[in-house]
Amino acid sequence: MGWETDVDEEQIRRERGKARALRKQNWWKNRIDKGICHYCGKSVTPKDLTLDHVVPLARGGRSTKGNCVPACKACNNQKKNLLPMEWDEYLQRLEKQA
Repeated sequence: MGWETDVDEEQIRRERGKARALRKQNWWKNRIDKGICHYCGKSVTPKDLTLDHVVPLARGGRSTKGNCVPACKACNNQKKNLLPMEWDEYLQRLEKQA
């Protein structure tokens, strides 16, 4: 992708542990019970929603309630390690191609 990161593997491992803990909280269960993908807005069964870091861990993001959103697997797989601005640009390019 051409981006560099100063995030070390230990930090990513710690943040993934925090994300696992967040997924067990009622806060997360309430978020996925709505069954709506944060990115595409489609209705999805709660079990098919994944936890996505808006600012990816590899780009310095943290596992906090403000940085974690429910995403369908398709959006999460497409977004990968893109920052919000990069994701928006990607979606705009898709719209122009359609």
